Amino acid sequence: MERSVVVTDGSQDPGTPVTRVGIAVDVPEPWCGFLTRRRAEAGDPQAAYVPAHLTLLGPTDVPLASLPAVERHLAEVAAAHRPYLLHLRGTGTFRPITEVVFVVVAAGISECELLAAAIGQAPELRRESRFPYHPHVTVAQDVAPEALDRVYEDLADFSALFKVEKFTLFSHNGDARWQPRRDFPLGG
Repeated sequence: MERSVVVTDGSQDPGTPVTRVGIAVDVPEPWCGFLTRRRAEAGDPQAAYVPAHLTLLGPTDVPLASLPAVERHLAEVAAAHRPYLLHLRGTGTFRPITEVVFVVVAAGISECELLAAAIGQAPELRRESRFPYHPHVTVAQDVAPEALDRVYEDLADFSALFKVEKFTLFSHNGDARWQPRRDFPLGG
């Protein structure tokens, strides 16, 4: 969806048509459905719009005219990185800084960090972040403390091991789920 966004940091002209994108590694089934349902059960309204995933680049407004360059950059990044194993195991939290409970990345951390750093090298994808990048899969956010405690305890023994062979560029129009725009296979 095209939108006009007023940007106050001077990086874009006001009125420039932009689209909101994000880049993530999908959590495959059966774990995706399970973690997404668990997020919904915790009362997190984002579960309806955001299936379980590992974020490489959070929501970022990109000028529509820059999307072809962004996609070329992402193809180059993907070609330069090999597939890897990702092991999700147990839970963690960012509390008390933010009200988030997540599934921990037990193996594949450095691969996620390297991918995220390479993705962020495109000028159109550079963004300010309040916190350093920490790969994880959110399972509850901004819900009652009791719900956070419950999901933290309930998923403490969670484990999933799978091969990451691609990442996905998603777009969002603000009204529905994030929509996959294009997959980028690792290793070309």
